[in-house]
Amino acid sequence: MAVAYFPGCTLSTKASGYDRSGRAVAQALGMTLEELPEWQCCGATFPLSIDNSMALIAPTRVLAQAQQAGEHVTTLCAICFHVLRRTQNFLSHQPEVLERINWFTEEPYLGATRVSHFLELLRDELTWEGLSQQVKRPLTGLKVAPYYGCLLLRPPTEIGLDDPDEPTILHDCLAAAGCEVISFPYQSECCGSYLAVSKPDLPEKLAGDILASAGRHGAQALVTACPLCQFNLDYPQRAEAHPAGKGIPVLYFTQLLAVALGLEQEAWGMDGHYVDPLPLFSSQAAPASASPA
Repeated sequence: MAVAYFPGCTLSTKASGYDRSGRAVAQALGMTLEELPEWQCCGATFPLSIDNSMALIAPTRVLAQAQQAGEHVTTLCAICFHVLRRTQNFLSHQPEVLERINWFTEEPYLGATRVSHFLELLRDELTWEGLSQQVKRPLTGLKVAPYYGCLLLRPPTEIGLDDPDEPTILHDCLAAAGCEVISFPYQSECCGSYLAVSKPDLPEKLAGDILASAGRHGAQALVTACPLCQFNLDYPQRAEAHPAGKGIPVLYFTQLLAVALGLEQEAWGMDGHYVDPLPLFSSQAAPASASPA
């Protein structure tokens, strides 16, 4: 199975471990992620003003590129997924806006590109049963709490990925890897998003509440699909803020899958975390021939 892939800016920089583990997992599962050539930023936010068609130019260009590659594009980043999915949905109902953007860009987009998150490919194409059958190192006994955040699920009428109040897609993915999945009340609360730039104290407070709730419910790690959520939850636990060195690792779901599928440690992409997740997998060490992360 081959599908066009939009990595986005953050997965090419700060969240490169997410990209690395995602590509490795896809390959191990028989999927080919074909990176869009010469892609650009999706814009990172969906415009709040519905008459601001200029703000839709960047994501529309991505959709036009995907159209040339086969009219289906997938992404790992929850933010990119949110922007592209909402843009596709909006333009499919606003032909006059689409016409205006096409006139400006001179890159005709027909409005029908399918946007999926990689989790959807696992659920709908591979199936959770199919995923579990390819697990070589079940993460039995590892207690992980899925953290969905906001952008992966809302607004539900436009995103349509899962139930925004009782989501299961991350739960089912982690269960297929053999984890003990821990539900907790803050699993879809906001982490503070981009306020990490303008008002960093607020996201750190929100992160503290989320981490404390997950810890009270017995989680050994949090798992997310969003690079901004990962940073906002991981960074407040940095060593200079918590000299005792205690914290809850915050991982991407693809990193756990890379371990469960028996991939070499280099493919896990776990370097760069503020709370080192590697001790969680001391019994899941990669073969001696693998390169260290």
